[in-house]
Amino acid sequence: MNLKDHIRSIPDFPKPGILFYDISTLLAHPKAWHATIERLADLIRPHKPDVLAGIESRGFLLAAPLALALGTGFVMLRKQGKLPGITVRHTYALEYGTDTIEIQADAIDKGKRVVLVDDLLATGGTMAAAITLLEQVGAVVPSAACIIELTFLEGRQKVPVPIEALLQYDS
Repeated sequence: MNLKDHIRSIPDFPKPGILFYDISTLLAHPKAWHATIERLADLIRPHKPDVLAGIESRGFLLAAPLALALGTGFVMLRKQGKLPGITVRHTYALEYGTDTIEIQADAIDKGKRVVLVDDLLATGGTMAAAITLLEQVGAVVPSAACIIELTFLEGRQKVPVPIEALLQYDS
């Protein structure tokens, strides 16, 4: 099954000049969605994760079913102010400004192997920041995984761990 057949391209979203790769059509197709989870699980399994961490919000959609398929735990990395209890945060630079992500302080035991999961790798800024945050709370991050990598943005070069990507787009 060619998973690209189930991903819709939407021009000029969220702003003019951007071609958005929409995974909602993939999520809505049961066989394609199942194949996505199976293929990602096969890519992640060799990294022997104890826990999967999903980046808000589409990373949650992937990491939760992948954690079930792999028999691991799942933790959330969220925007500032969205998690209850004591949190640890990391603020990082965007093209125009900054953003902050958080994790609950007790979400991961020190030394646990955590594979980071998101739907898409673009410039690599969010993924690199998420890895920094995970390491800050004591996680060992052997790899990251995503459905789509936009290779022309060269985000892989900013991410300090190996990346498993199911699909690559060159433009």
